[in-house]
Amino acid sequence: MELQTGIQRVMLGPEGTEIPALGVGTWAWGDSLFWSYGKDYTEADLWATFEAAIAAGITFFDTAEIYGWGESERLLGRFQQATDQPIAIATKYFPLPWRFNTQAVTDTLTASLERLQCGTIDLYQVHWPFDFLMGQRTLMQALGQEVKRGRIRAVGVSNYSAQQMRAAYDYLADLGVPLAVNQVQYSLLHRKIETNHVLATAQDLGVLILAYCPLAQGLLTGKYRFKNSEQPKGARQYSSRFSQKGLAKIELVLATLGVIAANHNKTLAQVALNWLVCHGNVVPIPGAKTADQARQNAGALGWAMTPEEQAQLSRVTQAWL
Repeated sequence: MELQTGIQRVMLGPEGTEIPALGVGTWAWGDSLFWSYGKDYTEADLWATFEAAIAAGITFFDTAEIYGWGESERLLGRFQQATDQPIAIATKYFPLPWRFNTQAVTDTLTASLERLQCGTIDLYQVHWPFDFLMGQRTLMQALGQEVKRGRIRAVGVSNYSAQQMRAAYDYLADLGVPLAVNQVQYSLLHRKIETNHVLATAQDLGVLILAYCPLAQGLLTGKYRFKNSEQPKGARQYSSRFSQKGLAKIELVLATLGVIAANHNKTLAQVALNWLVCHGNVVPIPGAKTADQARQNAGALGWAMTPEEQAQLSRVTQAWL
C-alpha cells in the first residue's frame, strides 16, 4: 500500500498498526555508554531528529526499556506528547532472571507505558530468547493476555532463532494472537539470517523482519573508508571492523554501492537500506542522532533498485552470509 508521500507501508501483524517500511532505531537516544549522548548530541538534537523523521513520513520508532536505562523511552514519551502527528512505537521487554512470572511482564509493561506516556504500545517485543525460570510458554501467554487487555497491539520477538521463533508463533497461536515480528541483525555485512533459516521461516509464518544495525553501525554509509583518517566515536573505535584491515575488506562493497547510488541519485546508505526493503517482508530500523541522518534514511523509500543491482550487491557480500 502506498501513501500520497509515495513511501511503502507494511502492517505489524494482520490486525496491527500500519507503519512505513522503514523506522528509526533509538538505541543511541539517551545512551551514554556505547554511544555518546550528552556529549556529542543532546535532547535538542534528538527532538530535531524526531521532527525530521516525521516530516519525511517515517513515523515508526523502535526503543527498549534498557536503552539508556529507560531514557530512550522517556525521550520518546516527551516527544510524542509534543507533536500532533500520530506515530507508532515499538519497545522491548528484557527477560531478566528474576522476572519469573506473568506479574513481572505486567509490571514491566506498565513501567514502559509510563515512561512512554501512553496507554497502548503498537509493538511489544521480547528482547532476547532467554528462558530462566519463566519459560517461553508462560511468557507468551502473559503477552497474549496484554493484547487482550488492549495494552499491546502486536507481539514480537527479537534475536530469536528459526526454531525459537516458530515455538513462540505456536504458543501465541494457541491464544489466537499472531506473532508480528522478529527483530534481528540484518545488513549487507551481516546476512546470517539468510543461511540459518530465520528469513525463510519468517516468510513462511508471515512474520515481519525488523532489521537492526542495517547500516552496520555506519560502515555502509561510506563515512569510514580504507586509509581515511576519520574514526568513529564511542565503543565503535575499538572494533576491528573499523580498523584499516577491517575497512579494506569492505572496499568492494562500498564501491558497488557507489555505482548503484550514482545510477539512482542516492547515497550509499540509501542504497544499502533499499536492498533490505526490496525483500518485501524486511523493515530496516537504522539509528539516527541528527535531523540530517533522519532525512537521509528516509530517502531509502519511494524507489527500488533493479533486480540486477540487487543481485550484484548480493554477490559482492557473499562473505557475510
